[in-house]
Amino acid sequence: MPAEILINVRPNSTRVAYVEDKVLSDFKVERKTAPTLVGSVYRGEVLRVLPGMQAAFVDIGLDRAAFLYVGDVRGDIDSNKEFFMDEEAGSGAKEGADTLLDSGDSEASAALPPKPMIQDLLHEGQKIMVQVAKDPLGTKGARITTHVSLAGRHLVFMPTLEHLGVSRRIEDEAEKERLRLAVEALSPQGGVIVRTAGEGASPESLKADLDYLWRLWREIERNYEKKKNPGLVHSEMDVELRVLRDMLTENVEKVIVDDPKAFKKIVSFVGQFMPKFKNTVQLYTESQPLFDLYEIDLEVSRSLDRKIWLKSGGYIVIDEAEALVVIDVNTGRYVGKKDLEDTILKTNLEAAKEIAHQLRIRNCGGIIIIDFIDMEKEAHREKVMHLLTEELERDSSRTTLTPMSELGLVEMTRKRNRPSLVSTLCQPCTYCDGKGYIKRKSTVAAEIFRALEREGPRRASPGASMVVHCHSDVADWIYAEETETLELVEEKLGARVVLKVEPNYHLEQLEIYSV
Repeated sequence: MPAEILINVRPNSTRVAYVEDKVLSDFKVERKTAPTLVGSVYRGEVLRVLPGMQAAFVDIGLDRAAFLYVGDVRGDIDSNKEFFMDEEAGSGAKEGADTLLDSGDSEASAALPPKPMIQDLLHEGQKIMVQVAKDPLGTKGARITTHVSLAGRHLVFMPTLEHLGVSRRIEDEAEKERLRLAVEALSPQGGVIVRTAGEGASPESLKADLDYLWRLWREIERNYEKKKNPGLVHSEMDVELRVLRDMLTENVEKVIVDDPKAFKKIVSFVGQFMPKFKNTVQLYTESQPLFDLYEIDLEVSRSLDRKIWLKSGGYIVIDEAEALVVIDVNTGRYVGKKDLEDTILKTNLEAAKEIAHQLRIRNCGGIIIIDFIDMEKEAHREKVMHLLTEELERDSSRTTLTPMSELGLVEMTRKRNRPSLVSTLCQPCTYCDGKGYIKRKSTVAAEIFRALEREGPRRASPGASMVVHCHSDVADWIYAEETETLELVEEKLGARVVLKVEPNYHLEQLEIYSV
């Protein structure tokens, strides 16, 4: 499928859109004031070791301490000779999740020694080199690892490991074996994984990639030794270069950039690392905004909505929590043509495709629960699951999928290293404080009356009045709908109740004074 990469650069942010067949397939945005930390290497100092959580908090020079889990700590933190790690941690902190290890080496996994305890590996005040694996999310600090991984065009180099692997996304077994032998012939001083982009790469290209990554690692080591306090040692490249490194393939017909300085930087980068794609890079000079070519802004705005309408008339509702995403599928306005089961199947099939699309655009992560409309026929359930699995295979982030339950629920996980699109472009509503709802006027009115009955006898004195400061909508509601209750409360208190409108008050805000 023909694809294009559109890069929109502005002084305060950079946006990158990956468009397939003129439809937005992936979207990334990075603000200059808050760049991603994923992939950056830091000198850290252990602040606190938590045996009960088998984790540690590490100062890396940021506002919040970073979180280091025991599974991300090398067995010998002061040496590259001995180590341990989870089999799936091979891709480290890199954006290209297609660099996972080939898990066929089961004997090697079985031979790994038992994992030691965090208190046996780290102590407070210890200086360690770490790499950010996940950006800070919500109230959580960055997640870090001591297993540094450096991504090139064709390879991922892991200097703390001794594993050779090939991306699972390369399906040709003969090509896998060729790449494995080619990497072995280079005798790398560390672990190496051939990325999906390495398929078809020549031995010379692989060697050039490995040489570059080795030089980069040596530079990181020198910078680490020079730095005495916690802080940045090596920063990951800019978002536009990362996207080209990870997504520029034979399918991409054009890379269009709308900023001259960024264009020169990209041409230089592509010319050095991907010279065969140099002619695909173009400078956009038209007056029409670049993203208006394929209505990218409209699609991004649509992906910020809670409800997404399907072409048939059905819709899906997406609710995001901190580590959980719930998606509900509904028939909406779609009434079908044949029978109910056929209507449900068509809605679920359309929803499955849109859900996979939205997960990529929104960068949703963690646990995801999808509530498809109940289907009676097993064949229909299998058809929906097959389509969903097929669509998720196009996702660069690792996903796991469980079979559909009898209730039509599908549980899945999706790896996410960075905040979602919603958390990047939006903030909690200052009015509802992120709850998504506020109290009814009748509810606030009832709270006022209860507060008066509770506080009135203590505050009211003979001839005094009780003044309630509240929102105008609440005052209007009380005078229109609750006059009987107001009179009852005044009679009970033996005092007059005056409602004073405060224009700047929140609907739920109220204050009571005795005058």
